[in-house]
Amino acid sequence: MAEHFTRESAEALLPRVEPLLRELQASRADLAAVEKRAAALQIRLSGNGHLHRGEVEEVRAEVGRLNDEINSRLQEIAGLGVLVKDLDMGLIDFPALRDGREVYLCWRLGEEARIAWWHETDAGFAGRQPFDDRAM
Repeated sequence: MAEHFTRESAEALLPRVEPLLRELQASRADLAAVEKRAAALQIRLSGNGHLHRGEVEEVRAEVGRLNDEINSRLQEIAGLGVLVKDLDMGLIDFPALRDGREVYLCWRLGEEARIAWWHETDAGFAGRQPFDDRAM
């Protein structure tokens, strides 16, 4: 794992990170659907109790599996040195140095497979700035 990325080293990781982000987004959507189902089952269970315990256990197991899957993908991305900033947007940052200070190279799903933006570590997405010709 690189402590700091160059623009080129960050771009080299995009083909590996992009599918992981897409998988994470799909897993999060699946988890939201299963949690909604779990909530509905809980209401039925607390109401008349006419519910098979096996169905409740199945839903709980699916929630656990999806949570494990999400955590595993997040750890895989973090292990590469990449920071997931907003999973819904598919927004990630790569720590980098610019003029001797740490900044973030910024990319999100849907953008070209190149790093075109950077921002100060405290600026976030709203503070993104396009690259100029200075090296990172």
